Amino acid sequence: MTDTEIEITADLVRDLLQEQHPDLAGLAIREVTGGWGNQMWRLGDELAVRMQRMDPTPQLQLKERRWLPVLAPRLPLPVPIPVRFGEPSERFPKLWTVMTWVPGEPLDHASIRRDDHAADTLAAFLRALHVEAPAEAPIATDRGAHPRNCTSGFENFLQAVAPDDRIAADVRAVWDDAVDADEWKGPRVWVHGDLHPANVVVSDGTLSGIVDFGELFAGDPAWDLAAAWVLLPAGSVSRFFDMYAHADEATIRRARGLAAVKSLFLMLMGQNGDRGLPGGKPHWGPVGRAALDRVLKGV
Repeated sequence: MTDTEIEITADLVRDLLQEQHPDLAGLAIREVTGGWGNQMWRLGDELAVRMQRMDPTPQLQLKERRWLPVLAPRLPLPVPIPVRFGEPSERFPKLWTVMTWVPGEPLDHASIRRDDHAADTLAAFLRALHVEAPAEAPIATDRGAHPRNCTSGFENFLQAVAPDDRIAADVRAVWDDAVDADEWKGPRVWVHGDLHPANVVVSDGTLSGIVDFGELFAGDPAWDLAAAWVLLPAGSVSRFFDMYAHADEATIRRARGLAAVKSLFLMLMGQNGDRGLPGGKPHWGPVGRAALDRVLKGV
């Protein structure tokens, strides 16, 4: 088998723990459904094991190990905190990390019922996260740019999803407006970089945690502010930006265009799932379409 074909089982996880962290090997191990780049296993009630699977590089886990302990203490929502490091070995030649478990259900399998509370919660989280990053903070290589530098990706997603001509024209108008918006003129701030429904956790009808910081970078906050349309129910955008309070008109325009791209991506993953393609998520299709409707209505 190649590295990416290694079957990750509960027995393998337990053996790795026994070899490197034997004091944890007696805890119950349960597989967590979902995941692509990494596979998650519950470890007892309060921990999880994050196993590098399809990610071609260990850099995403190394980034979480380095920066989550720095960021977590000032964030108002629970995030996974690395507590033990697993190193490559003969049994498993990739990284793995023991992290705190963030309880709740991922939003792609749940729903938000407390709309205002969720908008306020997301705004408070991003306000706390979006502070100036240090000089040594990571820079994104495949995201973080101004929308005008991401046009080829937008066109690819739009063509792949192929909504009807009227919707395509409306989506393109939102994108063109984002392309025309001014660049971010503030300092490079911390950006989660991958806020979509599978990476936020819901409890009691509202947001209760944020996970998967592998794409964390320093740059334009618009990449996270797109979540106002991608994550929140219709009618929440105005309240969100009022509570966030730090976004100028150009940033909101860039964020809306990026939300269109993220919505198209979710729709594409839904199509891939229907076709049985690797990485496909059939239930993401309706989620992406609902998000795109919110983007087009601006609410």
